[in-house]
Amino acid sequence: MRTELVIFDCDGVLVDSEALGNRVLVEFVAEFGLALELEEAMLLFKGCKMADCVAVLSQRLGKKMPADFVTQLRARTAKAFERELRPVDGIEAALDKINLPICVASSGPVEKIELALRVTKLLPRFEGRIFSSYEIGSWKPAPDLFLYAAKNMGVQARCCTVVEDSVLGVRAGVAAGMRVLGYIDQSETRLVETLGVHVFHSMYQLPCLLSQHKS
Repeated sequence: MRTELVIFDCDGVLVDSEALGNRVLVEFVAEFGLALELEEAMLLFKGCKMADCVAVLSQRLGKKMPADFVTQLRARTAKAFERELRPVDGIEAALDKINLPICVASSGPVEKIELALRVTKLLPRFEGRIFSSYEIGSWKPAPDLFLYAAKNMGVQARCCTVVEDSVLGVRAGVAAGMRVLGYIDQSETRLVETLGVHVFHSMYQLPCLLSQHKS
């Protein structure tokens, strides 16, 4: 089916935030006595909604996280983004070559998405076409966010291509009946290939992959 809309996840697809965001998380939870390796955190929390992350952390710690934990974590993450966040390698060159409507559909709050895109100078490319799970109260792997984005962009689900970097996101795209391109780590490739997803490892490849399904 031809592609008429490209739906991008944000973290790990447009902005190189997975390691940075999880580093902030690991450093913060260490203050509560919870030792967590960065690699483990990325494996546990990639693509997850914040409430699920907090539940896992509380279980590991053996008690509830403080009521203001998420607020403090988001504030620390925002500061780290302002200082260090960069676009994913090759994404700007890829976007320059993609002659299709594009939008963002991310599990994060709109403020976080906009901050990440502003810091990396990608916001003008997506302004007015940003969709968040917090707007509809549904998170990946449910397909609702992608379907919501497609509806708002006026495109049928079967004519959309999703670009995702997490297993949860890939499952959401597949469940939405969309074509999915997985910008996936080698370690997770087998998990998503069983879903019929095309896996790629460089954003420089993306325009070519999309042109194969362009209307």
